[in-house]
Amino acid sequence: MNRKWNLKKFTSSRESSLVLILIVLCTLIQLRNQQFLTLNMFESMFKNYAVIMILALGMMCVLLIGGIDIAIGSTLGFAGMCASLIMRDHQELPVLVIFLISMGIGTAVGILIGCVISFGKVPPIIATLGGMYALRGLTYLVANSQWVASYQFTKSYKNFAQDRYLGFGVINNLVMITVIIYLLFFVFLKWTRTGRKIYAVGSNSEAAAVSGIRIEKIKILCYTIMGFLCGLCGAIYTSLYASAQGDMGTGLEMDVIAACVVGGVSLNGGRGSVFGVFLGALTMAIVGKALPLIGVSQFWQTAIKGFIIIVAIVLNVVAQRAMDKNNLRGREA
Repeated sequence: MNRKWNLKKFTSSRESSLVLILIVLCTLIQLRNQQFLTLNMFESMFKNYAVIMILALGMMCVLLIGGIDIAIGSTLGFAGMCASLIMRDHQELPVLVIFLISMGIGTAVGILIGCVISFGKVPPIIATLGGMYALRGLTYLVANSQWVASYQFTKSYKNFAQDRYLGFGVINNLVMITVIIYLLFFVFLKWTRTGRKIYAVGSNSEAAAVSGIRIEKIKILCYTIMGFLCGLCGAIYTSLYASAQGDMGTGLEMDVIAACVVGGVSLNGGRGSVFGVFLGALTMAIVGKALPLIGVSQFWQTAIKGFIIIVAIVLNVVAQRAMDKNNLRGREA
């Protein structure tokens, strides 16, 4: 009886369902291309999709409080461009300083957007839509509509995305950063008081306010985290592609939101897990990396992504309704 209950619980879990889907998907792709399930292929996939995987964690925090941020692509572009311009003019600066500059700029943008939403009472979709256009325009202005080309980057900065010294010579730097950030977020959201407050605000903001949680403070914190990760990914992006362009990061927000939705994060707030987001981001990475290996055209890739998003949203709605019914039955009992 207990074994049956555990099996039912496992199969009803969103994360376990995603794991099974990923296993089937990887098996099918491996049958078509024997080079897919290799360490080099997965390292390349994690490296190239590190930006989406990291940003998905920030978006998760924002979605957990019932918000949204569609300015992340522009924030990434603005922070990455500013840091790249500074490096171009001051090539003596070490890689760490450039990363800190980019993260600082992204954090400042996140704080600003959070304050506009929290104290200005502006709906998140409107505030971040305005931020998206404003930051994209500022990116072109600070760069004077020019690129920072590969030869204008320092060698150490370009090599950072390809090296392995953070991973002790075994794991790529970007993969190592991604793993560390996921572990930190897992601990932060699951075992800290602030993490529990984030879930509480998204689940029921009125009850959270009555219990003494400062709603505005939590909202600003979540958008600050999002901005910080955008700044980090701005530096990662420019190091990975060895260039800084005015349009970098355009459309990135859709893939990031999709990774969260596929991973089971509720768009209504209060529900989602770090492991689920990881699986959602991994699903999007496999779709983007593996489908070209088996000859699927770019047009079909886009259609398949859209189909995955629609199915994920439907599953989220069904799961939320089932949860609401169970909660209602519990109250009646």
